[in-house]
Amino acid sequence: MSYTHISNSGNSHSAILKGLDFYKDEIRLWETRLLEVAGKNTQFEARQGIEHFENQFIIQRNNIGQLRHRINEYTHEVASDAAMHEGRIKKDLLNRLEVLGQEYKGIEKTINDLSHEFRNFLSKWM
Repeated sequence: MSYTHISNSGNSHSAILKGLDFYKDEIRLWETRLLEVAGKNTQFEARQGIEHFENQFIIQRNNIGQLRHRINEYTHEVASDAAMHEGRIKKDLLNRLEVLGQEYKGIEKTINDLSHEFRNFLSKWM
């Protein structure tokens, strides 16, 4: 097994967690706006859009929660590994962080696309 110093792991996991918090807050704001649209519009087309966004917000909130959980597991594993090996961690843990970073980029892209779609929906129905 190959090891590296814990300082090589950086703190990108913290940046990812902050980004996830930001997107979770964004979704909360969108839900408020969606309630406004629902209160003002009873047309079938508006209701379809409202249901679509409700579902998307649930899905993305779940995706955020799952990634947050995996990052927390990762940080606990890094801390445990560093404690057992005098400040050194397995190199494969760095690869896991890279995978988590890629997952975050995927969520980020999806939420940005959803944001654009939602803004278009709001401009039509507000």
